[in-house]
Amino acid sequence: MPLITAPVIVPPEPPEIPPPAEVPGVGYASITYISPDGTRWPMTDLSADWYTLAEGVDGLGAAPYVLTSDPHPRGGARLRHVQPQPRTIVWPVLVKGDDHMSFTYNWRNLGRAFTRTLRDGPGVLEVARPDGGVRRISVYYQEGWKEQGRTATGITWDSAVLTLWCEDPYYVDAVPVSVHRETGTLVDYLVPYPSVSSSQVLGATTVMNRGDVEVWPTWTITGPASMITFTREDTGEVFALDMDKTGHGNLLAGETVTISTDPPSVRSGTGDTWSGALNWPEAVLWSLPPGNCPVTFQLDGSGPGSAVDLTFYPRYEMA
Repeated sequence: MPLITAPVIVPPEPPEIPPPAEVPGVGYASITYISPDGTRWPMTDLSADWYTLAEGVDGLGAAPYVLTSDPHPRGGARLRHVQPQPRTIVWPVLVKGDDHMSFTYNWRNLGRAFTRTLRDGPGVLEVARPDGGVRRISVYYQEGWKEQGRTATGITWDSAVLTLWCEDPYYVDAVPVSVHRETGTLVDYLVPYPSVSSSQVLGATTVMNRGDVEVWPTWTITGPASMITFTREDTGEVFALDMDKTGHGNLLAGETVTISTDPPSVRSGTGDTWSGALNWPEAVLWSLPPGNCPVTFQLDGSGPGSAVDLTFYPRYEMA
């Protein structure tokens, strides 16, 4: 019978992190802004020509919510729905230079690094703790990059109070969690004695989401396989991909298909869309709640090399 390997967590190489500084709301941390082009701008290096001011930082705590309730006949109300809202971060920054032209250069470049998010996609605010933990949140520039207009400002220094808008209010771990399952070596029915090797990869396992809120994982399946079924055992939610309905036929050895749960999509290794091969309308591309979640992976028609890789980034209420 196929053997199922233990989970494998593969962390990426950590980025270079400046020394921590005390930031209101988070304590000692190293904070870096990453612009859409990948340039890293340290925000807590007090020896640099720009850094976060000690007062006025806001928006690093718990995510905002809107509560929907219904009046109760005996008084009060009953909570019906909780909706997370976009987050707003207030970020005061001081910019300086050795002379007027170096200040102007720094002011324009840093301002452009934030405002370009409105054209090139979001930037990232990265919060690194002294223990090595790193959390990130995607941000868009909303307003605030303007001079203070006070006496002596605008010559070799000035400050701005930025408002950054976050469509997803949760902070995301910089290190993904990866769970890997694959078949072992299949055996001959008569060697060395009558035995049976299943044509399925059956993996009942518990996946740990160490974050504060649910996550929407991505699945990558490596063939051979003819039918792919994933079940969340605590809710009974299931989705299945029937390879016969893709127009491709069985997934062959070494071929891959990737199933994303948010946004929902099914893509072959060559970029073909196979979303129509899911078992609609019964299919539920389920999420993983915080804590332990029992799940089952099943590949019909599996063989040597068949594998399932589950990947997600834990999400957190606070920085």
